[in-house]
Amino acid sequence: MEMNATEKFYLPVDGIFEMFNSLAGQSRITHPVLQSSPVPQRPKVSNISKTGMGIIKTVKGSWRQQEKRAVTSRSSSSGNRQVSTDRLPKRSVDLLELGLTKPRNCHRIVVLGAPKVGKTNILQRFLGNEFEELYEPTTEDFHRKLFHIGGEAYQIDLLDAASERNFPAKRRLSILTGDIFLLVFSLDDRESFDEVCALLNEIEAAKAKLLKLKHPARVPAVICGNKADLEAVRAVGRSEVTEVLGEDVPFFETSAKDGTGLEGAFRALATLGGLPDETGPSRHQLISILSYQSLCIGQRGRRGSRARGLAAPCAAMDPLARRPSFTSDLRLVLRSSTKHNKPERCQIQ
Repeated sequence: MEMNATEKFYLPVDGIFEMFNSLAGQSRITHPVLQSSPVPQRPKVSNISKTGMGIIKTVKGSWRQQEKRAVTSRSSSSGNRQVSTDRLPKRSVDLLELGLTKPRNCHRIVVLGAPKVGKTNILQRFLGNEFEELYEPTTEDFHRKLFHIGGEAYQIDLLDAASERNFPAKRRLSILTGDIFLLVFSLDDRESFDEVCALLNEIEAAKAKLLKLKHPARVPAVICGNKADLEAVRAVGRSEVTEVLGEDVPFFETSAKDGTGLEGAFRALATLGGLPDETGPSRHQLISILSYQSLCIGQRGRRGSRARGLAAPCAAMDPLARRPSFTSDLRLVLRSSTKHNKPERCQIQ
C-alpha cells in the first residue's frame, strides 16, 4: 500500500503517543491523519504532563541524532575521513551551475533492466562501494559522482530507474534525459535478456523521435550479462547476444559479486561518454566532498598555470544529490528537441 508524504511523516508519531498514554495516564491521543472525524481534536498543551513532554523531546532528539549520523556516514563513505554535518554543503553540488566545468564534462548514466539482475550492485561498484549480498528491491536511486582528472572537473549523474519499469511515461522521460545507458540482464534468466533487447529498441526509437530522425538512432549503451560467477547453466550465451544485438554494441559478462568484467564495462561507459579512463573506480582516489570543492576552487584560481593536470585523479560523492524534478527534466528534453528543430509537442507520450 502506498503512503503519501503526509502519512510517511505522521505514522512514527503513533509510538510517541502510545508511550505518552501509558506513562502520563492521559486520555488516548491519535494523530490527525488517522482520525475519521473531519475536525481532529488536538490535546491542549496544558493537559500534557511533564513526563509526556520529556518523552516527546527525548524521541525527537534521538531522531535528530540518527539523521545526523546517517548524513555523516554517507559523507565519510565517499572520502577518507569523517566530516561534521555542520560543515557539509548546504545543497547539492552542481559543477555546471557553479561554473567549475564544461557541459561536455557532465553526463547522466541511466541504468535499466529487469528486477534481481544486479543493477544496484553494479552501480555500487562504480561508486566504489562493496557488494551487498542481501537483496532489497530498488525503488529509485540517484547518485552524483564528481571527478577531478588531469586538471578538469567532471560530473556523472547515475540514475537507477528500477521503479519506472511499470510506468512507461516516467521511463521514457528518464530515457530522453539519459546520455549513456547501462542495460543489465542475468545470464541465467532468458526473460531478463529479452527485456534488455526491448529496452534497447525503446531507447533507440525514443531518441530518434526526439531528434526527428527517420530511422532508429544508435545510442551509447553498454550491455552487461551479470552473475557470471554462478555455476548454473547459462540461459543466454555470448554468441546469441552478439547475434541479436550486433557486434557494435559493447557487451560484457560481469559479476557484481567478484568484480569480473566490470573494469571493461566501466571503461566502455567512459569511452562512449568521452570521459577519461580514470573515471573507473580502480583508477582514482576517493576524497571528501569538502576536499573536492577546495581542490576545484583552488584549480580555478590557478587556471592556465603549468601545475594544471599534475594532481592525481580523485573523486567525491555528493551526499546531498537528489534527482532533478520532473519539471526540470521536461525542460531539458524540450531544450534538446528544439536545438536543431522547431518546437513541437512533448515527446514523453
